[in-house]
Amino acid sequence: MRTPYIAGNWKLNLDRAGALDLARGIAAATSDATGVDLAVAPPYVHIEAVAEALRGTSVRVGAQNCCDQDSGAFTGEISARMLKEVGATFAIVGHSERRHVYGESDELIAAKLGAALAGGLDAILCLGELLEEREAGRTESVVRRQLTSALADFDRAHLGRLTLAYEPVWAIGTGKVATPDQAEEVHAFVRGLLAGLFDDAAAASVRIQYGGSVKPDNARELLGRPNVDGALVGGASLKADSFTGIAAAIR
Repeated sequence: MRTPYIAGNWKLNLDRAGALDLARGIAAATSDATGVDLAVAPPYVHIEAVAEALRGTSVRVGAQNCCDQDSGAFTGEISARMLKEVGATFAIVGHSERRHVYGESDELIAAKLGAALAGGLDAILCLGELLEEREAGRTESVVRRQLTSALADFDRAHLGRLTLAYEPVWAIGTGKVATPDQAEEVHAFVRGLLAGLFDDAAAASVRIQYGGSVKPDNARELLGRPNVDGALVGGASLKADSFTGIAAAIR
């Protein structure tokens, strides 16, 4: 049985005071939560403060990205080791905005995934297609390429530290949501790919989140599907009541 995993991606939002207020609000509302794992990914500059505010709670703190290098002449970058030092326990890798806004390649994302794990962080690896790719019937080929590229040199021993997140790009911040059937279809396909890369037991152990306009009012139906193991939440994670409402919907 895979424990549902709800992670909030705060993106480029909140000042320090707002980040701390949100962290404390989430902690207060989930102090007795059971049966679900919770995490938040604030902007880099707030990670240490948010981690301190959430110390002693079950809410994990992570980063929205990490460098593919451990050190060196890489101006503006932050390594997994540095992130761990300020309290991060995981990194999101390959988010659609990194792929499609900043042009990160499959090869770079694979390197970032390896660097995150080597640096002591767990990872959430994002997968997903653009609207034109879905309309062209290419969802499976896109997701297959993204997953197999990222896991080409993956050590099976790290599977327990890997979470996948299927985020159809056309459903992020648009108000559009994949239907529960659409989400389940892709999640089941991804689990089948994992079985092919590893084996059935490995595939069954990896959690696959859904990301794309998840809110408390649609969470129960979406996350009730057999292969949907949680959510990577964007806008709805910026208010404690909506984020914790998603968690409550699946408990």
